This record gives sequence, C-alpha cells and structure tokens, in this order.
Amino acid sequence: MKYKILANGVKMPIIGLGIYEADPNKCEETITLAINKYGYRMIDTAQAYFNEEFVGNALQKINLKRKDIFITTKVWISNFGFNNTMFSISKSLKKLQTNYIDLVLIHQPYGDYYGSWKALEVLYKKGIIRAIGVSNFEPDRLVDFCLNVEIKPVINQIELHPLRQRIVDIDWANKYEVAIQSWASLGRQSNEIMKNSVLISLANKYQKTVPQIILRFLVQQDIIVIPKTVTESRLQENINIFDFEISQEDVQKIKNLNQDKTLFHYHDDPNTVEKIYSKFPELKR
Repeated sequence: MKYKILANGVKMPIIGLGIYEADPNKCEETITLAINKYGYRMIDTAQAYFNEEFVGNALQKINLKRKDIFITTKVWISNFGFNNTMFSISKSLKKLQTNYIDLVLIHQPYGDYYGSWKALEVLYKKGIIRAIGVSNFEPDRLVDFCLNVEIKPVINQIELHPLRQRIVDIDWANKYEVAIQSWASLGRQSNEIMKNSVLISLANKYQKTVPQIILRFLVQQDIIVIPKTVTESRLQENINIFDFEISQEDVQKIKNLNQDKTLFHYHDDPNTVEKIYSKFPELKR
C-alpha cells in the first residue's frame, strides 16, 4: 500500500474503497472483504450516502485495529452551520461505531459551510477528527476558503478522470498544500472512458485492465483514489496497481485525453446550485 502524507502530517492510503450508492445488501460484506482479504485500508462514506452504519458494522468484523483503518465521511448541506454540524458528527460517530474519524469533508461548496468548518476546527483540535477537508470546491472557492479559515483544508475531493484532469485545480491546490482526491476516477465506467482506444492500447501493453491503467495513472501523480465497487473481482482488480509503472511517454498519452469535460455537472454552474436546492427543498431558508 502506498500512502500520502497530508499537510498536517496524517498518513492517508492513496487508494481506498468508495461506497457511494453501494447496494445496501452488499455494502457491509464488501467492506469487510475489502479490508480482510484484499488489503484495503481506507473506506470513503458520507452522511448523504446513508451507509455510515454499514461501515460501523464492518469495523466490528475486521481483523485489524481501528488505528489501521482510515475512515472518511462528509457533512451534508442540510447539516451545515456550527450547531448542526456538531450534532451531525455526533450521529456519524455513533453510526460508524468509533470515537474518532480520520477525515471529515465539507461535502458541497454551498450554504453555511463556514459555520460547519468552525465546528470541524473545534472537533479537530479536540482530536475527534484527525484531518479536515472539502469536496467539490472549484479553485476560486478553495483559495478564498484557505485565506479565510484558521485551519486550512488538507484535501479537496473532486471529480477527476482522464476526460477531466483538473490541471488548474491541482496547481492551485498544490500552492496551498491541499491534497487532491479523485471521485469518479473511472468515470463510473462510462463507455467514453472504458472503450477509449488509447486506454485499451495501454491496457494491452501493460497486461492490465483499463481501470487499472487509469488508477495507476492517477496515483503516479500523487492523486488519492476511491473507486467504488461491490463486486469481489473488481475489488481485487482495483487495488492491484502497485506492481507496474506507466512510462512518462504513456502518461503523456493519457494526459492528452483531457477535455476538461465533466461527466456529471460543474459545481460552479448556477444550474447545479438550483438543482441541488430543488432536490433538497429543506435547504432553502
């Protein structure tokens, strides 16, 4: 396992298991299998995924001590604001069946995330949270945020894959010592990525799969990845990326695929903001 040392000194696995929209009938079993059999050491969940309790149940079944597992969760917008966040983290701790969380992220750059951040700073100072960060922050929001908080975020989790490589985001994050974590590293298995001729050619060359080529490409650039699956064969496939290295020439071929194209939505698009607030009307004041 390769690790990334965050700006505050916390050691974080560079690959973990994402469980966004994971089948609830398989989630707990998948987490246990990932840790006990295939060597995963990080699980990424969120309040909005409604599966923190599966992580907590799995933690009771693993063969490792709590300190050997890295758990990430995220505060959802409906829990933003100082008091709401403090209460929501207490609930997350109970669901996760742990007395501390390794990393907590602000899930979206909307609403009273400054109030939430102040709560995370308090919990960080108390040792209840080991590291704090953000998710889906565009470069302007990230820089503004870093310049206005007491404790800077150590990570920004963003959509990042071969079609959207976020070069500008990475440059600004590096300036402020914010690590980059990729969600949707595999583009959620879209044909546009999985059937890309360049990636298929490289997979054949290195005798790996297209997902393995993508994940290796990202970790070689020090980007943390959390591919999601509930399929055992893919659990094994996704973590089996440390026995080869992509040449710089081939890395450039993948870099040339970048279109700065989202496969989902742009978080700085006003339509995205309206869509989220219309989906969750309780957020409106």
